[in-house]
Amino acid sequence: MKPVIIFQHVAHEGPGYLGDFLTQHQIPWQIINTFELETLPTSVAAYSGVVLMGGPMSVNDDLPWVSKVLALICEAVQLDIPVLGHCLGGQLMSRALGGEVTQNAVKEIGWGEVKVSDNPTARQWLGEIEVFNAFHWHGETFSLPHGATHVLSSKHCQNQAFSIGKHLAFQTHVEVTADMVKMWCDIGQDELEASASSPGVQQAEVMQETLSLHCFFLNKVASQVYGEWIKGLV
Repeated sequence: MKPVIIFQHVAHEGPGYLGDFLTQHQIPWQIINTFELETLPTSVAAYSGVVLMGGPMSVNDDLPWVSKVLALICEAVQLDIPVLGHCLGGQLMSRALGGEVTQNAVKEIGWGEVKVSDNPTARQWLGEIEVFNAFHWHGETFSLPHGATHVLSSKHCQNQAFSIGKHLAFQTHVEVTADMVKMWCDIGQDELEASASSPGVQQAEVMQETLSLHCFFLNKVASQVYGEWIKGLV
């Protein structure tokens, strides 16, 4: 089987549980660091799927790799190679497919309930799941590109996920592990303090209460979603 290519934009936002899931299902995968421009492929035709991870930067930033990755997303969709985006990755997908990325009404950081949309597409991805606690860390949001179906929403962000065929974009993070949450809290301490007044922001000690239990249930949701996504691998 051709490998899944995973675009990682910053060292501390790796594939997390997704990497474990792919390995458990004997699906080969490899990471490409977008900040190492010389490693970016000119085509994704050699891959069975395309994954985009998160990062603290914006799709709207003038970064040398953004336009290249947007073009690769468009190529993947044209070739019917399934694309999966997490947070910044979902924003990249929206932008590549004609949507917009703008400031969200409030910054959203920490654990928060998301609701599954009441439509057949959302139920295909999430099965019988109606609500779950997801992990958030974002200040921007994406619009749904033409032809997309709404999949998830939260109190502070209407567009938490969308789907187009076999392609799925998340604003939220379903890939996090307990170690990732702890690391992000350490790295993002200044951001947490600066955003303490936001109604959508939890502080580190709150995020890490019953952390293993939070991640246990989120892994189950991720397993459901990733299980559907890998059915489309070419």
